[in-house]
Amino acid sequence: MWLKWLPWKYIVRRLARSHGFSDPIALLSHIRRFSQPSEVNEPIELLRAGVVLHARGLINSRVIQHNLDWVWPYWVNKQFKPQSKAFIPRAFSLTHINLSARNWTSIGLPGFAVYPIVDPRGLVMPFWDGWSIDTWIISEQGELLAPSRLERNVEQEYNLNHNLSVVTVSKNEIFYLSNKAEVNLIDNDCVCSINLLTTSKLPAWLVISIRPYNPEGVSFIHKIEFYKEDIRWRINEKHNVFLNEQPDKYVMSDYRSGDVALKLQFLENEKAKTTCDVGMATAAAMYKLEPEQQRIVKVEIPLNKERSKVSNSFCHKLPDNNYWRDILEGSCRISLPYKNYQFLHEAAVRSVVLHSPAEVYPGPFTYKRFWFRDATFIIYSMLCIGMIERAEKLIDNFFSRQTAFGYFHSQQGEWDSNGQVLWLMNKFCQFTGRKPKSGWHRPIINAAKWIIRKRISRDSKKPHTGLLPAGFSAEHLGPNDYYYWDDFWSVAGLQAAAQMVEGTRYENKTTEFIYEAGDLLEAVESSLALCQERLGRPAIPASPYRRLDSGMIGSLAACYPLDIFKPDDERVRDTTSYLMQNCIVNNAFFHDISHSGINPYLTLQLAQVLIRIEDLRFIELIESVAELASPTGQWPEAINPRTGLGSMGDGQHVWASAEWIIIMINSFIMQQGKKIVIGAGVFPDWLAKNNKISIGPVMTAWGDMTVELLIDEENVTVKWEGHWRSNRPEIEVRLPGFEHVTADLYQTSVELKRMIKK
Repeated sequence: MWLKWLPWKYIVRRLARSHGFSDPIALLSHIRRFSQPSEVNEPIELLRAGVVLHARGLINSRVIQHNLDWVWPYWVNKQFKPQSKAFIPRAFSLTHINLSARNWTSIGLPGFAVYPIVDPRGLVMPFWDGWSIDTWIISEQGELLAPSRLERNVEQEYNLNHNLSVVTVSKNEIFYLSNKAEVNLIDNDCVCSINLLTTSKLPAWLVISIRPYNPEGVSFIHKIEFYKEDIRWRINEKHNVFLNEQPDKYVMSDYRSGDVALKLQFLENEKAKTTCDVGMATAAAMYKLEPEQQRIVKVEIPLNKERSKVSNSFCHKLPDNNYWRDILEGSCRISLPYKNYQFLHEAAVRSVVLHSPAEVYPGPFTYKRFWFRDATFIIYSMLCIGMIERAEKLIDNFFSRQTAFGYFHSQQGEWDSNGQVLWLMNKFCQFTGRKPKSGWHRPIINAAKWIIRKRISRDSKKPHTGLLPAGFSAEHLGPNDYYYWDDFWSVAGLQAAAQMVEGTRYENKTTEFIYEAGDLLEAVESSLALCQERLGRPAIPASPYRRLDSGMIGSLAACYPLDIFKPDDERVRDTTSYLMQNCIVNNAFFHDISHSGINPYLTLQLAQVLIRIEDLRFIELIESVAELASPTGQWPEAINPRTGLGSMGDGQHVWASAEWIIIMINSFIMQQGKKIVIGAGVFPDWLAKNNKISIGPVMTAWGDMTVELLIDEENVTVKWEGHWRSNRPEIEVRLPGFEHVTADLYQTSVELKRMIKK
C-alpha cells in the first residue's frame, strides 16, 4: 500500500527531463484524450504483446540491415529489397517488424497444442517463437538456390490426406528441392518431420541449416552442438534436431564470423560446437549431390524439449497415421464445381479443429492465446458442421475464465464477451435440441446479471446513456469508446439467457432477462436516433460519438450473426451502402483502423449481410477472399492490397477460416428467424448444366439438414432432407436468378425454371 504514497509521477517527470526527454506523464495524458474515459485504458495482454513484438523489431533493426548478405527469411527479402512492391523505407523507424509477408501455415496433430509453422518458402519453425530450419542447394562453384530469395519457381501446397503436411518445391534450371514438413506421433511424442528430396544436374550440396530467426524476426541461438554418434544437433542446450544419415560435412559459425551460408565452400569439419554471445549462431549439415541422382534426407525434431533421444524414430511411426478420420467422421461435407472453394472449406475445417485442442487459439504464432471473441466464431463454425461434442467440451472450458462477478474474462476492458458466450451456448442448445446442462445454469445467470449491472445508468440524456461502458472492445474498432458492437452482443446475450433458463428451476429469471434485453435495445435505438440526427443519415457508426468510418463494420453484427435488425432495416442497408462505397479495395473490405489492410474475415461478414439483403455484390467479396488465400488455403489477419501478402496479425488467422466455413454453410442453408432459406448465397456461375452440388449435414434449430442441387439446361432441382426433431421449419428456396419459392410443409424438393430476362 505504501507504493500509493510515492510521488512516482514527479520522479518520472524529473528523471525524463533531466535526460532531455519529453514529459511521459503529459504525453500519456494527451494520448488518452483521444479516447472516451474508461476504467481500462488498454488490455494489459495487448500491451504485453505489443511490447514483445516491438522488442523483437528493435532487435531486427540492430541486426538485419547491417547484414543483408546473410540468407534471411522470405519476408526480409521482400521488405528490405528496393525493387520489391513490398519494400518499406526504414529511415526513422525504430523497429523493423514483418509487415510484408506475414504468411505461414501450421502443421500439427488434432488435440495437441504444438504448432510448428512453415513460411511461404519452406522455412520451418518447430517451436513457438523459436529458431528455424532452412534448406538450400549450393553448387561446387558457389551458386546458391535459397528458396527465400526466389520470387518465382516456388510452389507450395497443403496436403490434407491422412495428416497435415506442407510441401514446398523450389527449382531452377539446375536444381530441384522438395521440402515436406509435417508432425507425426512417434513413440507417443509429437515430432516435427522434414522430408527433403533433391536432384541436381551438376555436382552440388544439399544444405540443412539451423537459423537464428523465424517469420517474425531474430530468435537467439547462443549454442549449437553436433553429436556425430547419434547424428543430431543440440540447440541452446534445450532442443534436439535428428538427421537420418551422417552429413558429408557439417559446419558452424557465430555472428562475428558471419552467416555460415557465406562460408559453405570454405569451412570444414573444424569443430562440433559453437557458442555466440550475440545469439546469432548458425550451423549447416551438407550432403553431396551427384549429377542426375536423387537424394533423400530426413530431419526430425521431438517437440517435447526434454526428450534427448528418439530411438529408431525414423521407422517407429504409428502403423495408421490417419489422424483426422475419426474427427471428420459425420461432419458436414461440401461438393462444389469450384474445386478451390471445396479445398478452402476442407482446409478451414482442419484449421479450426487443429487450433482448438482445449483452449481455442485464433492463430498458431502471433495469436496463440485466448480471446472469447475469436473462440465464439470458431466454435460456432464447428457447431454448424456438426462437431457437437467437440464444441461442447470447448464451451465447458469457458467457465474456468468466469469471475465471481459473472464476467467472462479474457482481456480486461472488452465488454462483448458475456454476450458472445451466452449467444454461443444458446446456439448449442438450439442445434442439439437440449436444455442447458445443470452445470451451465449458474454461469448463465451470473453472466446475464453482469451485463445488467455493467450498463450505464439511463438517468442522463447523453448519447451513451443506458449502453455498455466505454471499453477497448474489438481492438480493430479504435480507441476506447461506447461501441455498439458491445451493446448488440449484450442484447443477444440477454435474449439467449432468457431462452435458456426457460423450463429450468431459474425460469423466474426469463421475464427479467427479456425485459433487460428490450430495455438495452431501446437505449441503443434512442442512441441511434441521435446519431441519425447528427449524421443526417441512418447508417450506424461504431459508437455514438464517431463519424462514419471503417470501424462501423462492427455495427453490422446487429444483422449478422445476431439477427437483431432485419436485413430490410434502413440502418443495416445504409451502413452496408457506406462500407461498400468507401471501404472496398480490390473487391474486398479494407480496414483503415489498426489493420491497414484487406481483412478477409470482415470481408466475409460484410458478404453475409449482402446475401441477406439479396445484393449480388456478395459474389465479388467472396471471390476476392478466395483469391487472397495462400496456396495452403490460409489467410493472414490483414493483407497488403498491392502484394496480396500478410501485413498484420497472425499469418494463419483461424477466425477467417471459421468465417469461410460459416459463409459456405449460409450460402446454401441459412436460418432467418423462424425459417430456413436455401441457396441465397449460391453463385449463378455454379448453376451450369450438369453440375451437381451438395452440402450436409448442416445443423439447424430444427435438426440437421442436407441439400442437393441437380442442374440441367433449363431447370434446377433443389432437394433437401431434414432429420427434424419435432416441428418442421418453413423453407424458402431463394436461388439468385430464380423466383423465390416457399415450399409446402412436407415438401422435400422444388424444380425451378430459370428466369428469362427481357
